[in-house]
Amino acid sequence: MNYSSYISKQLKDAYYGNNYTGVHLKELLSNINWQEATTKLHSFNTIAMLVYHINYYVMAVSKVLQGGPLDAHDKYSYDCPPIESQQDWEALVQKTFADADKFINLIEQLPNEKIWTDFIEPKYGSWYRNLAGTIEHAHYHMGQIALIKKLLKENTA
Repeated sequence: MNYSSYISKQLKDAYYGNNYTGVHLKELLSNINWQEATTKLHSFNTIAMLVYHINYYVMAVSKVLQGGPLDAHDKYSYDCPPIESQQDWEALVQKTFADADKFINLIEQLPNEKIWTDFIEPKYGSWYRNLAGTIEHAHYHMGQIALIKKLLKENTA
């Protein structure tokens, strides 16, 4: 079995559809405008912040796949740049999907024998754990986005 191909397909399905949950990021974000994306409900993060957060970790692991250092810090992972227009929102969404596409391709190229080796250091677990974790992380926050969308629609109805 080629684990790299399997993992890259799982990530692609999380972003573009055809996964077990039936929820994917492209559909979730398809009909959200910038005002909705930046609306703060209760103590929840905004949709824009969640999209930025998902992509923050995709970018961190992508950098490692390209031979760079692991440079990710939870305290910065929600530091979404200001979204003050539809253009700003669309730029964030486009960047998120472009970065995901690059990440999918990088995973596909990862040698199968490397999947079970340490990711950077033993304390981080294997490459598999980190790649699968990135997918799980995206699904977790997609659930939050779906709930926030429902709440936003209820508030405007």
